Amino acid sequence: MRRIADLYPGEAKTDAKDAAVIADAARTMPHALRTLDLTDEVTAELTMLTGFDQDLAGEANRTSNRIRGLLTQFHPSLERILGPRLDHPAVTWLLERHGSPAALRKAGRRKLVEVVRPKAPRMAQRLIDDIFDALDEQTVVVLGTGTLDVIHVGSRPWPRAACSA
Repeated sequence: MRRIADLYPGEAKTDAKDAAVIADAARTMPHALRTLDLTDEVTAELTMLTGFDQDLAGEANRTSNRIRGLLTQFHPSLERILGPRLDHPAVTWLLERHGSPAALRKAGRRKLVEVVRPKAPRMAQRLIDDIFDALDEQTVVVLGTGTLDVIHVGSRPWPRAACSA
């Protein structure tokens, strides 16, 4: 079903999209669907899997909100650039390795473009340009911003799972 869903436009996963994918698959490829006998065991398994999926989605949402909150607190213009892109592997990678404005600036524009390009071939240059424009835009250094490097190295607040659910 996931491969079929990839054929539909849009990136958002919604119940309406899921229903449309399932209905279209049932209509055009009935052989691809299986009958599901709802025994007590299957119902319990599905309930457990659904609960686990909801827990993962909640955790991803909490982590994303934590990252956005930290960015908003310390560097609002950087949050404006990175916040909407937190689910992109290139942005996650950047935040894992260069978790503060100072670390991003220290890494340098050229180096960041080179290392991000494999993860974001079409947007690498634009993303890094946007990041450095945001870094230049903020003229006030918020007290405690340097702590982001310590937090970043010590507890890795930018986990890969933050944006993959």
